[in-house]
Amino acid sequence: MHLIRSVAFLSLLAFVLPGWAAPASIEFHGQTYVNHGLVGVGRLPANLRDKFGETFGSFSAMAFRPGSWRRAPDGSSSGTLIGQPDRGYNIDGTTNYTPRFNEIAVHFTPVPAGSATQHQVELTLTDTVRYAETDGTPLTSLDPTPAGSGTRTGFPPLPVAHNHRVSLDAEGIATHPDGTHWVSDEYGPYLYKFSAKGILLAAIRPPEAFIPKRNGHDSFSSNSPGKGQPAPSPSEPETGRQNNQGLEGLSLSPDGHTLFALLQSATRQDGGDGNTSPRQHTRLLAYDVTTATPKLTGEYILTLPTHPAGSAPRVAGQSEICAISATRLLVLARDSAGHGGKKPASVYRQILLYDLAGATNLAGTPYDSPATPVAPHGVLATGIVPAARAEFIDLNDAAQLAKFGLHNGPADDANNLSEKWEALALVPALDPAAPNDWFLFVGNDNDFITQSGFQDGVAYKDASGVENDTMVLVYRLTLPGQK
Repeated sequence: MHLIRSVAFLSLLAFVLPGWAAPASIEFHGQTYVNHGLVGVGRLPANLRDKFGETFGSFSAMAFRPGSWRRAPDGSSSGTLIGQPDRGYNIDGTTNYTPRFNEIAVHFTPVPAGSATQHQVELTLTDTVRYAETDGTPLTSLDPTPAGSGTRTGFPPLPVAHNHRVSLDAEGIATHPDGTHWVSDEYGPYLYKFSAKGILLAAIRPPEAFIPKRNGHDSFSSNSPGKGQPAPSPSEPETGRQNNQGLEGLSLSPDGHTLFALLQSATRQDGGDGNTSPRQHTRLLAYDVTTATPKLTGEYILTLPTHPAGSAPRVAGQSEICAISATRLLVLARDSAGHGGKKPASVYRQILLYDLAGATNLAGTPYDSPATPVAPHGVLATGIVPAARAEFIDLNDAAQLAKFGLHNGPADDANNLSEKWEALALVPALDPAAPNDWFLFVGNDNDFITQSGFQDGVAYKDASGVENDTMVLVYRLTLPGQK
């Protein structure tokens, strides 16, 4: 009742104090979740260079270094953010860009009423670490060869490019207190463990239902060949993950025991026949990572939302996840519109709540084989219960964006939200008066779009004429019972 009275009081303030907006609360499986709105924004220029002199490339994923988040007496907070770009600027095909992560010092001063500036989140790039094998050979962002795989002692068959390097399209990132971290991959789709220095330590090959197959064999190509390299045939895998629809979402449970990984949308055999297909029923994996060899303990169906798109609804692919308990997740789902995209105004950008309690666990069942689809032609098989879902945060909320001079179309200027939002990171507000309050950082993937880019020894200039800045939005949330 205390929470309900507080929300009612804040709703009254919305009518009294300029800049205040009433918090939005939802009831989800017997608990109240509150979105207090956008409380800060930060940005970095699109042409920012990293330690190696290459274009920074924004956030395909991000996570705060465990134990780094601190609150100062003045109400500001600071910490170290681990930010990960994806496979580099690849408008004309993939390149030999080396996958990496960046360390970013964050200083955050929340301004709930809004501001004419967008500097509440101060971001300072402090380091860049490239991913490599134990012998120092760098990984590559090049599309894997259509046929065959790489052999490394102690590893499963790995996606490799024509230059024999391990191919990685880095998406999600999840960090441990010792500095090791997990990275989810679009190509495999695999899960990789790296040291704090970026050295490849281990790889998890998911069930065969996830592995892309062409002509009955592993085929890790995403049909994005590098210059002079052949395209796969057929262009899409026959089963397994779709092209560029791999393990997009990654998160550790709050206790660090369970690693969750989520496909961007349904596998080919589960209705994922392309962007306009009934690809709603995607798969979530859960691994126990408390032992030397991770163990698959859960596999669940998450039904993705749809949004209007012409004459028929279209599925909103998910871009990131954030575990808020052992069974509940935040999931970012969106369309493909915004600054830097083909359409300036987005129809759908939501952060949703999912609850795994009561959902069917498919781990170790015939559904782990591509021969047994969980949703043939996009229709969920009888007897399978998906995770429960509720919409929580609307990133397109015009009133919230306007507080900081932002908008969602129709004008496509530098303050229009960019097309791709792909990163989530959650830290406690550390407010003694509100112990269940948290700050949710949401980051964009700018696709390395700039007019003065540099990558893999080559300067480039995006044909769009756009400078697509890196941007971070911060929302204040009340999440009941979080630890």
